[in-house]
Amino acid sequence: MRIRSARRSDLPLLQDIERAAGEPFRTLGMAFVADDDPPPLDLLESYRQAGRCWVAADPLSATGDRPLGYVIADPVDDALHIEQVSVDPSAARRGIGRDLIAHLAVLASGGGMAALTLTTFTDVPWNAPYYTRIGFRILTEGELTDGLRAIRAEEAQHGLARWPRVCMRRELTSAVRTPNPRPSAVRSSGVRPPDARPSPSPSGARSPDDAGSTKAPRVPDSSVTSGASEAVAVSGGT
Repeated sequence: MRIRSARRSDLPLLQDIERAAGEPFRTLGMAFVADDDPPPLDLLESYRQAGRCWVAADPLSATGDRPLGYVIADPVDDALHIEQVSVDPSAARRGIGRDLIAHLAVLASGGGMAALTLTTFTDVPWNAPYYTRIGFRILTEGELTDGLRAIRAEEAQHGLARWPRVCMRRELTSAVRTPNPRPSAVRSSGVRPPDARPSPSPSGARSPDDAGSTKAPRVPDSSVTSGASEAVAVSGGT
């Protein structure tokens, strides 16, 4: 599986992935999430131009270099916050979501960040339980940073509080984090500070395998080819 920076031509395909990854919520009575529009093209393009949108593709498969999943992220406080991660249900159980998140961990460590964070639904099987299995933990109210509190407030304004949600965090261990990162490491990692954080989508960070303004210069494509990773249960999203 190859993780690469998104291209402009990928963006409509990412919208298709988002629509498909939302459908499993319908079976849980969460049609509000399933019917949510995907991120608009201009928003995805802003992430792409900022160097904060990555896709997973399998060049050796019949789909070629077509994206099978994607992730977008924002620096929030001391962490890289997963704004959205989704995988096409047709590519579930291949560890694609894990690969995308592992890629973010490497980039975040290169930027001197301490952790990955996300918000997700507590009781959806492919949300909080999935993230717990891959090393995230639920934060208590007292552990929330100002940035995470602001994100949670935005989500409540957009109707997400009708289902229990949590903030989760995965610390970057010494084996992942880059020792003594230089101040400029955030550029070399490919993670650029956001101009403005977008409003949350009803789905938030999706668990893909289980069902699913400081200006910086452009950074080179941080493409990698991942090895085989452990697959998980069903397809869907957060």
